[in-house]
Amino acid sequence: MNVIDVERGLIGCFGIIGGSIGAATGAALAAQKLKTGAVAVAFFGDGTVNQATSRSASTGRRVESLPVVFVCENNLYMEYTPTEKVLAGCDLGAADGARGCGHETVDGNDVLAVREAARGGPSTTPRESGPAFLETLTYRIVGHSRSDPAKYRKPVRARGMAPARPASARRCRAAGSEHGVDAERIEQVDEEVAAELAETVERALAAPLPDSDPELVREFA
Repeated sequence: MNVIDVERGLIGCFGIIGGSIGAATGAALAAQKLKTGAVAVAFFGDGTVNQATSRSASTGRRVESLPVVFVCENNLYMEYTPTEKVLAGCDLGAADGARGCGHETVDGNDVLAVREAARGGPSTTPRESGPAFLETLTYRIVGHSRSDPAKYRKPVRARGMAPARPASARRCRAAGSEHGVDAERIEQVDEEVAAELAETVERALAAPLPDSDPELVREFA
C-alpha cells in the first residue's frame, strides 16, 4: 500500500479492501483493447475474496479473457477472524478456478516457488489463457497491525511457524543445498543489507522537504 509510480506501472494506492482487484481488471481491459501486451497484477489477502468486488471482477475478467493475474496472500486470518470460520473451505485458488480462472497454489514462504509460479506455468499464463489466480499459502506470525496483540490465536502455532518465514527458510535452504552458500557469506549479505537500509533511512531523513505549490496550498487551506 502507499506505493504509486504510474511510469513503472504501479497505478494506485488502495485502502479499500478489494480496490486493487477492480483497478487491475480495468487496467487489463485497457491493455487488451490497446493491444499493449501488458499483463495487470493485483495483490490482496484472503479476506478480500469475500468482497463483492472480487466476485464481480471475476465474472468480467473471465468473460473478456483479460490478461490479469490475481495474487492472493492467504495467511489464514481475515484481520481478526480465521478464514475457515468465514469461508466454506480455505482453498481459495480452487474456488477461483471454479469461476473460470487458471489457478495455482504454492508455498508462499518459498521465494523460488513463488517466483517460478509468477513467471507463468500452465495455469498462470494470462496472455494465452485469460485470467489467472495465484494463491500463496503462508501464516501471519504477528498481529494484523502494531496495535493488535493477536490474542485470538494460539501462541504455540505462531511460534512454531516462525522458522518458516521466507528469509529464514531461504537462508536454511541456501546453506543446506548441494550448492550451499557459505555461512560467512550469508552473514556478510545480512550486514550489507542492514547497512544499505540504515544509509537509505539516514539519507531520507536528511533530505529537504519538497517545495510547496502555492496554488495547492491555497486550494486546500
